Amino acid sequence: MFSAIPRQRHYCFPDMPVLWRVLLLWVAACICLQVQAQEALIISRRETLTQETKEAMDTKSVKKRSTTSMKMVEVHSLKVACTVKSRFSHTVITSKAVNNETFSQETFFEVELPKTAFITKFSMEIDSQVYSGEVKGKDEAKKQYDKAVSSGATAGLVKPSGRKVEKFSMSVNIAAKRSVTFVLIYEELLQRKLGQYEILTRVKPKQPVQDFQIIADIFEPQGISFVGARAPFFKDELFPSVKRSKEKVQISFSPTLEQQKKCPGCNGTIMDGDLIIKYDVYREEVLGEVQVANGYFVHFFAPSNLPRVKENVVFVIDRSASMRGTKIAQTRDALGAILKELHEEDHFALIMFDEIIITWKDSLTKATKENVNEAIAYVQELRQQGSTNINDAVLKAVSMLVSERNNMRLPERSLDIIFLLTDGVPNRGETNLQKIQENVHSAIGGNMTMFCLGFGNDADYSFLDMLCKKNKGLARRIFLGSDAASQLKGFYKEVSDPLLLEVDLRYSDNAVNLTNNHYNQLFNGSEIVVAGQLRNKDMDKFLVEVFAHGNDNDFKVQGNANVVNWDKLDPVKKILGNFIERLWAYLTIQQLMDKGDIGTQEEKSSTAAKALGLSMQYGFLTPLTSMLVTKPESGGVQRLFIADKLTEDQRQKAEKESGLDTMTDVTDDSADGLTFFAIDAKTTPSTSVSVRSTAAPKPITHLFLYTGLFPVFIILFSHSV
Repeated sequence: MFSAIPRQRHYCFPDMPVLWRVLLLWVAACICLQVQAQEALIISRRETLTQETKEAMDTKSVKKRSTTSMKMVEVHSLKVACTVKSRFSHTVITSKAVNNETFSQETFFEVELPKTAFITKFSMEIDSQVYSGEVKGKDEAKKQYDKAVSSGATAGLVKPSGRKVEKFSMSVNIAAKRSVTFVLIYEELLQRKLGQYEILTRVKPKQPVQDFQIIADIFEPQGISFVGARAPFFKDELFPSVKRSKEKVQISFSPTLEQQKKCPGCNGTIMDGDLIIKYDVYREEVLGEVQVANGYFVHFFAPSNLPRVKENVVFVIDRSASMRGTKIAQTRDALGAILKELHEEDHFALIMFDEIIITWKDSLTKATKENVNEAIAYVQELRQQGSTNINDAVLKAVSMLVSERNNMRLPERSLDIIFLLTDGVPNRGETNLQKIQENVHSAIGGNMTMFCLGFGNDADYSFLDMLCKKNKGLARRIFLGSDAASQLKGFYKEVSDPLLLEVDLRYSDNAVNLTNNHYNQLFNGSEIVVAGQLRNKDMDKFLVEVFAHGNDNDFKVQGNANVVNWDKLDPVKKILGNFIERLWAYLTIQQLMDKGDIGTQEEKSSTAAKALGLSMQYGFLTPLTSMLVTKPESGGVQRLFIADKLTEDQRQKAEKESGLDTMTDVTDDSADGLTFFAIDAKTTPSTSVSVRSTAAPKPITHLFLYTGLFPVFIILFSHSV
């Protein structure tokens, strides 16, 4: 038996009040936690050292060295050289990192580049030895990689890093008192959006750099109508240097080490933000401009002063339960703003759907001020509920447009558009994705254009993309975030002003192997670009014919185009001598991949084989190729890495896993805050100018073709221990 005698307790300070004993124990606990944290930091720092360094250092010396006393790997130089020659951009990024410590450290090379760009070269120079990446077919590269490593998992050197960019990253161990030089080159065709081209550089070196330089050389034979730049670190006397003539502009930015620092003597840097350059060119010829070089040609077509084609728009809005909260609120805001942008001669309709299809009115309505205000009030009552029946909702939109056409209630020369906004996948009604695509394609019959907006990463982008490609349109991902409504409004702005329909561009028999020379619509925002090869170099005459449907009449122009012969203009080929050939290859590959999922299996295989062959021939890292990179490790061991270009579907899956779909977009298409540099059309010699902030030039009327996401180049370097 156990007795119930209370157990006697002993205290270190029997006369101390309870409150003081508790406080004393709390202080002791804090001291212990601090000691443990310091030890953890010491251990973590030692674990970053190589095995040779660990053996050379005793435990006592490691404990004496604090983490703050260790020197970071120094970014000795960072240079970005972007050469733009007739919209074709060639960017070379070079960075040198130096390890000033007496032990080896790891450094990271990270570059954010536009997802529309193709990497053409990557190399590392370590101890006078150059390690270069090698572009191979994806299957061949995978076999070589699997043979070199025991595990078949890839290293993933290229990852999504936001909405329009992807990140290339590589880490390497630098021995004591040694350095490494990284070089990355990529190319792309700049696309014109809302009347301007954009080059955007993300400047984020994380420390002052001894040799820091960004140079953009722009050469446009048509003449540069305006150019401007902005960055958060443009202030006081810290502005770029500018040299310009009618056809050429060079913008260089080379701040000194002291200018980069937040304060004298400190290590912090003000170089943190986006450097944006925007420009446009003169367009005087109705036929556009043809440029030739080395047996290839490119035709830029963007006539001015054409009247707008009327639109008949049916907005098909997902209001299922998954749209709850912020998404439905942002949809209401965006729709309200979009409806206000409708032109009075346009017609529109609203369809809301979950498992039930609801229409605002039974037919399309003219976009008068009264009708628009009524529609906005209706949209503000939009609430989420139920499941997702995409098939029946879209077919309802098609039937409304067909009925209006049959009853001749729409202008004969007008464009019929269906806008589908959804955040999920169909789970009510017809749910087979391929069957839905077939149903919609059959119902539309080639007579309408369909745009799909996938809200967030739960929307099946590949399904929406194919749905649009089969119906003269395109899909766009709308990323979750505070600016989702702005994304919706921005996309509509790009396609709200059609100027020409069913545009055909034809050339003389001398032009062969053309890129796409038929476009379904020409929207206010960009230009048509067609490239091809020449049978011979006799360019005395180059016949161009353009046929299209306009607002009131058929559009037809023909004649001998104004030809710029680069073989004469730049005979020694100082600036990207074969740029038109590479532009042709780039554009051909992009267009082959865009239609790679359409057609029979034999047609798909043939398209993929052509795209792969060109990717290999020109050394482009595309979704059909991989880049193998050999990296030296400690002890003389070499390790093989593989870099893959991501498709949009792969990007979406990766972003969903990492949560990148909520990132805020870095680009800004407005001209607010730009520092503009005056370009005098009569000035021929290059002239240096003193830069100060000025107002944006007056808007210029242009014609644009919608060609997708706006191109940017972005760079982010992170050298860390």
